[in-house]
Amino acid sequence: MSEPAVLPRLEVVLPSVLHPSANGHSSVWVPLPGGSTIQDVLTHLGQEYPLLGRRLCDEAGMLRRYVNIYVDGDESRRLEGLSTPVWPGREVLIIASVAGG
Repeated sequence: MSEPAVLPRLEVVLPSVLHPSANGHSSVWVPLPGGSTIQDVLTHLGQEYPLLGRRLCDEAGMLRRYVNIYVDGDESRRLEGLSTPVWPGREVLIIASVAGG
């Protein structure tokens, strides 16, 4: 009997304001089947960490206005948005803007 295939994974780094929504984790690992995108990463995060998913995306599944995702240092909205491809070894960083006065 063969062992199940292990999917490659991608590390997603979270800002401290989102750690409580990800069970205290400063980063999370997301499995990456071939052809994965930022949207796939967000879908996985929402399934694995529902509170985090609600903090990142609205009810329609769109990235909230105050959330920015950087892939290898480039803001995803300036790349291909939620269709930006990701693969192991890419640096993915989520930043949530904090307003205050």
